[in-house]
Amino acid sequence: MNYLWTDIQDIVCELADKHPDVDPQYVRFTDLHRWICELPNFKDDPKKSNEKILEAIQMAWINEVD
Repeated sequence: MNYLWTDIQDIVCELADKHPDVDPQYVRFTDLHRWICELPNFKDDPKKSNEKILEAIQMAWINEVD
């Protein structure tokens, strides 16, 4: 399955698996963007990202680990 920026829950699951020791609350958006774009199933245009999308992904990741 290929992920788009709107596939927040799928992206969060992949990030949590790939970075289990990271506290997502302290991840910079630049790092978050890079990590998402490096996911093997992520196929969306990296330029379609914005602060609102990254914030939604970060918040979902924070909720996932709580």
